[in-house]
Amino acid sequence: MWEKGDYTPQDAMDPALLTGQRPADVLKLTRADIRDGALHMKQNKTGKKLAIEITGDLAQVIERITTRPAKIKGAWLIQDENGQPFTYWMLRNRFDEAREAAGATFQFRDIRAKAATDTGNLGHAQKLLEHANRKMTEHYTRDRKGERIKPLL
Repeated sequence: MWEKGDYTPQDAMDPALLTGQRPADVLKLTRADIRDGALHMKQNKTGKKLAIEITGDLAQVIERITTRPAKIKGAWLIQDENGQPFTYWMLRNRFDEAREAAGATFQFRDIRAKAATDTGNLGHAQKLLEHANRKMTEHYTRDRKGERIKPLL
């Protein structure tokens, strides 16, 4: 699905997956939030502050986004062709177009659950998603993979 969209949904999808953040929190990131080797953010829903280390794949994604030639380089990390912040509805429309072209069925918000599941570590997932309790993180990961049950002996 990633290949079916233009660069704007890609620029939003990659940090969303690698950081586990909600769409609104990814869209409000600015270039100024990149400092001291971390991506600094304050979550809209909880108000919690988070600094995610910029290493590995996240470093490559941020490098790709910030060095892309643009007509205008705005303050926003995820921006349109004119350097303006990418809105939720702009993302929704372009994401939906790419999803339809790919024949996929997931929603952008499902990326957060995938990030939690892909960590492979419940403690890490809980910190990344800033969940207050482990139960919520278990809900995110268990619902994606299904519950593991032993067969009848």
